[in-house]
Amino acid sequence: MFKPVSSKVDFPKLEEEVLKFWKENKIFEKSIENRPMDKTWTFLDGPPFVTGMPHYGSLLSSLPKDVFGRYWTMKGYRVRRVWGWDGHGLPIENKVENALGIKSKKEIEERVGIKKFIEECRRYVNEVSGEWEWYVDHIGRWTDFKNAYKTWDMPYMESVMWVFKQMYEKNLIYKGFRVMLYCPHCATPISNFETALDNSYKEVPDAATTYKYKLKDEKDTYILAWSTTPWNKIVTPALAVNPTLTYVKVRQGDEYYILAKSTLGMLKKDPKYEIIETFKGKPL
Repeated sequence: MFKPVSSKVDFPKLEEEVLKFWKENKIFEKSIENRPMDKTWTFLDGPPFVTGMPHYGSLLSSLPKDVFGRYWTMKGYRVRRVWGWDGHGLPIENKVENALGIKSKKEIEERVGIKKFIEECRRYVNEVSGEWEWYVDHIGRWTDFKNAYKTWDMPYMESVMWVFKQMYEKNLIYKGFRVMLYCPHCATPISNFETALDNSYKEVPDAATTYKYKLKDEKDTYILAWSTTPWNKIVTPALAVNPTLTYVKVRQGDEYYILAKSTLGMLKKDPKYEIIETFKGKPL
């Protein structure tokens, strides 16, 4: 009835034997088919990006997804678990642009043509790495890869539009405004995840303004405060001062300014300024 158990276990070998047994005997498929069709537990799985590779975060979230499916299956429910792929347009476009040597969106029309570019994007997403299936199998998760849905398939897109239409007709859709990250290359708003995908950060000069706040008890003396938000300066109730930073008081023309020593470069060259006093921010 039972095989003898060895104390010297080869876990990788044991793992492969279990996976082989599951696949050859279609254990996962049987766990769904032998449950009644009229007793279902619906499981909707958010798919990974087709441009990404398996990593700790994606595999970690796979484990509870598998636990829920197995739990309700053991409770007698039919739980259909289908894999999915998220096309996530912009990263795919960027991958194809790099492959074709395209530097700007205009070049898509001028050099390649939109039809050809779309074909290249479709070809890219259809060459999804098989590494995903290997990793998902080896964490013991049961899911249907053969019938995986893809967000770029027409039936999927039509189903999304159908759902949106139902929400629209129930007055659940409204038009609003929000601040979004913007990509000048893609000429479109992007999510913070897209910003982080290729870690494409660089320092660029940006417009800013500096304001003079007059001191009550010192004649012609002002604290200089830097900001990128000029619209709220007329109602600024307080200034932020770093107690450990070095500040200076300078005389320039007929006025005195207090500012961080490291920001002296913001002062005009003419007339020349003279440093009157140097101190830490704490007294301020």
